[in-house]
Amino acid sequence: MIPLSELAIFALAALGLVLTPGPNMMYLVSRSICQGKTAGTISLAGVITGFFVHIVAASFGITALLLAIPFAYDALKYCGAAYLLWLAWNAVKPSSEGLFATQELPDDSPAKLFRMGFLTSALNPKVAVFYLSLFPQFIKPEYGSILGQSLTLGFTQLSISSTVNFLIVLSASSVAAWFQGRPMFVRIQKYVMGTVLAALALRLALSERK
Repeated sequence: MIPLSELAIFALAALGLVLTPGPNMMYLVSRSICQGKTAGTISLAGVITGFFVHIVAASFGITALLLAIPFAYDALKYCGAAYLLWLAWNAVKPSSEGLFATQELPDDSPAKLFRMGFLTSALNPKVAVFYLSLFPQFIKPEYGSILGQSLTLGFTQLSISSTVNFLIVLSASSVAAWFQGRPMFVRIQKYVMGTVLAALALRLALSERK
């Protein structure tokens, strides 16, 4: 079983992922503002279903890789740290969008809302790279089943993402309007998130496999 201290660090990285603007975030915020909370919730259900694709693919793929190549951890560790640094840079670079960036979307049927949410999530490369680069850094043979550890990490990320995104769906209109009138807070949010992600990247890069 993965120690709670390690799981907490992974959870912080997962929180950084969900709070970094990307296809899922932009779609859910835009849908909630343009078509309402119900449409946003249906879209979120599709997004959550799409996450299962990544969880299954990453869990079985990483299990096979680490069993076949025990020292793959050492190579993947730096890939994970580099990816977190990339997320940190994208959070603070001048052209980056705020957490509640939106786009105009037409009204769609519930079936299409679910389908679009699923495709946005299942085809989101940010999620796939997050799983494949960070999972191996928290998986250790002495903690038990590699597949079990992978699934634990996957469902931890899923729980965090679902909770945060649901809160965003419920408050998208009011919070987006609040941020729009306060550009200073948008900049603060970017730099706080960038700092957290960079610190996590440094921690992971310097960690040693026990």
